[in-house]
Amino acid sequence: MKKKKLGEELLSKQGKPFSVPLAVCADEVTAFCNGYMSFLNRAKTEREASKEAVSILSERGFQCFDPDKAYRPGDRVYWLNHKKSVIAAVIGTKPFEEGFLITAAHVDSPRLDVKPKPLYEETNLAFLKTHYYGGIKKYQWTTIPLAIHGTVVLKDGREITVCIGEDTSDPVFYITDLLPHLARKAQGSKTMGEIISGEQLNIILGSQPYEGEEKDAVKINMLRILNERYGMIEDDFISAELEVVPAYQARYIGLDRSFIGAYGQDDRVCGYTALMALAEIESPSKTCVVVLADKEEIGSVGNTGLCSDMLKNFISLLCAPHHVAPERVYLSSKCLSADVNVAYDPNFPEVYERRNAAYLNCGPTLSKYTGSGGKGGSNDASAEYLGELRRVFDEGKVPWQIGELGKVDEGGGGTVARYVSSLGIETIDIGVGLLSMHSPYELSSCYDVYALYSAISCFFSKL
Repeated sequence: MKKKKLGEELLSKQGKPFSVPLAVCADEVTAFCNGYMSFLNRAKTEREASKEAVSILSERGFQCFDPDKAYRPGDRVYWLNHKKSVIAAVIGTKPFEEGFLITAAHVDSPRLDVKPKPLYEETNLAFLKTHYYGGIKKYQWTTIPLAIHGTVVLKDGREITVCIGEDTSDPVFYITDLLPHLARKAQGSKTMGEIISGEQLNIILGSQPYEGEEKDAVKINMLRILNERYGMIEDDFISAELEVVPAYQARYIGLDRSFIGAYGQDDRVCGYTALMALAEIESPSKTCVVVLADKEEIGSVGNTGLCSDMLKNFISLLCAPHHVAPERVYLSSKCLSADVNVAYDPNFPEVYERRNAAYLNCGPTLSKYTGSGGKGGSNDASAEYLGELRRVFDEGKVPWQIGELGKVDEGGGGTVARYVSSLGIETIDIGVGLLSMHSPYELSSCYDVYALYSAISCFFSKL
């Protein structure tokens, strides 16, 4: 028997692509990614993602959560929170006091929100004013096809769903930019963040005037179209949540179709993989929970973000009929904070620390800590929990890697991890590495998407 070389036993195998390119040769990977891309195309806002999640769960036997019911092993429940976030659970055979296994992701993404008083006319053109949401490079949102999604509550209380720009017969929308010939002085000396200001992210809505009107004829014509289609008048923008998103569809990228390009992969890639992992559980030992939260991109605020008591309240209500103190559940629970990381991009090597970077096609990335600078705003997972996950993933033959979000003083970012861990729950970040994160069209590896699904499934079944 050939003796292993010492290096094979001692050296790290992190950051090396796996020898079998599952993303291009395995039917199950392709099938999974097809479902994922279909989900992305139907779920471009947090409301749509939550609605799709409920549909997926309902098809797999999950019932709407009833806080007055004492649930038993094998029961499958979901709670839709204000139509923008979802918590779902499969009840395990072990007592609640032994803790839950939680995977928490978010389903909001950077975008443009339509302002409450948005519609105006200038030089015979009608525009909508927007307020950007989350961390974006504003110039990336000019000169691309845009769609408008959302909900309008009319004065009489009716709720109207709006979606313009996704059907091939729909018009799309557009934000202008300067041509290079005139941009040398106006933009050439400005920083990246100044090239386009927030107040310049104005969407062209139309240009045809309404015949017979002398003032604001184009604006009035736009309102006429909205009124005929949705029953809206101008004041209805005040009670509307209209989100402007790229009109692109998810597509395979590369000759080998090994990548996925799509809007909103941060963080719907983790939301979808967690959802599918939970949906396939039949009878877990510990109760398994998936949280699909809102508002992560702006600090997890509000009653649909994880800075609220939404998770705490759900666990409390679930435990109450069993006379179990929720604090006992928190102290024994473990969580995967499922959020994307940045993958190493050889076009921009100066911002990465290569020894601790995440790489495409190497599986999902575990991050012991996130934050910025001196780990500000971070959850810092314990060595014991990280060691436990290493063993579980390796025994389950799940590919994974360790990584950080760029160089120490280059930038950084946060996730929902700190809000979950504040309850006393062991928490660590895990997610797919992306290229062009927070852009209108992000890139992921098919292999990594499927590997994250495998990792969450392993977490639910083997921890």
